Amino acid sequence: EPMINMGTSRIYQDRKNGWTIYTADGKSSAQWEIMVLVTEDGHEVLAW
Repeated sequence: EPMINMGTSRIYQDRKNGWTIYTADGKSSAQWEIMVLVTEDGHEVLAW
């Protein structure tokens, strides 16, 4: 999943919950996810 970070691109995962991601320098980041189905006739947005 893509992330845009204000500072470093280095990240680490929270060892307690195994899910949360932090930037190594503690600066803000943003993440966006969208699921798209590509069809013969075009596309369909499934979830966002």
